[in-house]
Amino acid sequence: MSILVCGSIAYDTIMVFRDQFKNHILPDQIHILNVAFLVPDMRREYGGCAGNIAYSLKLLGDDPLIMATVGHDFDPYELRLERLGISRRHVRRLPEQFTAQAFITTDIEDNQITAFHPGAMSDSHVNRIAETEGVRLAIVSPDGRQGMVEHARDLAAARIPYVLDPGQGLPMFSGDDLLGMLAGARALTVNDYEARLVEQKTGLAMAQLARRVEAVVVTRGGEGAEVLHRGERIVVPAVKPEALTDPTGCGDAFRAGLLHGLAQGWDWARCARLASLMGSIKIAHRGGQNHQPSRTEIAQRYATAFGEPLWP
Repeated sequence: MSILVCGSIAYDTIMVFRDQFKNHILPDQIHILNVAFLVPDMRREYGGCAGNIAYSLKLLGDDPLIMATVGHDFDPYELRLERLGISRRHVRRLPEQFTAQAFITTDIEDNQITAFHPGAMSDSHVNRIAETEGVRLAIVSPDGRQGMVEHARDLAAARIPYVLDPGQGLPMFSGDDLLGMLAGARALTVNDYEARLVEQKTGLAMAQLARRVEAVVVTRGGEGAEVLHRGERIVVPAVKPEALTDPTGCGDAFRAGLLHGLAQGWDWARCARLASLMGSIKIAHRGGQNHQPSRTEIAQRYATAFGEPLWP
């Protein structure tokens, strides 16, 4: 069974400014702001929600299908996906566009200034759910606005269960938009801040939204996660990580664990426990795709954390 991952593919260029931004920005002069930061430390990571989720799904032994739009500069990423054995069948290249890119500058206090160029991601609606085959589970993660709306609609029409993960795309949607995308979803997954934003936009509490889908999953960082399912609140603790290195992509790793469990037919508590573990593994590594545990290691760490076997 293939898991369809609708969402962005992006390059993340991360730069470090070895000082504090506040020492170089004059508050009373921001109306004529003109600053430059020397960033001797720089790295480029493979990212995007769909790319990150598919990467962790592959670690778990799944066969993810990425549905995304990319630009003329996709070659290095395509070679990486080929080496990882991840299908590019539904990754469409738009030669007149750049692949989506984030340029992130971080100071020594972990403050960030980010510029994001959506590029080809804005045309994600050119990909069609009807063009897929053998998909039994999907996720609609942050992408171009029209693409997210249409992919949710078409998955519902095809009766393919999907998880709605609006993430950083939330500002693009009204409450009615969100309720429309939820209408055919199996589950909604958000972090605690996004949960408040969804409640504000829809006028409905998480518990009320949970009655419209099978489950609502809310991640709370170091406090773990909770699942609202059929009137029950399931609390899943965070797994202690080996190191707190970089939170980038932790939510995507979490969602991969959730999807893997759903594909196996597990209950929501077990799905969320694996999801918590995958987020813990990721946070000990920089970037969204540099953690490399084997399935054996994942199973061992799950057993240690939760006192039960992961796979039979």
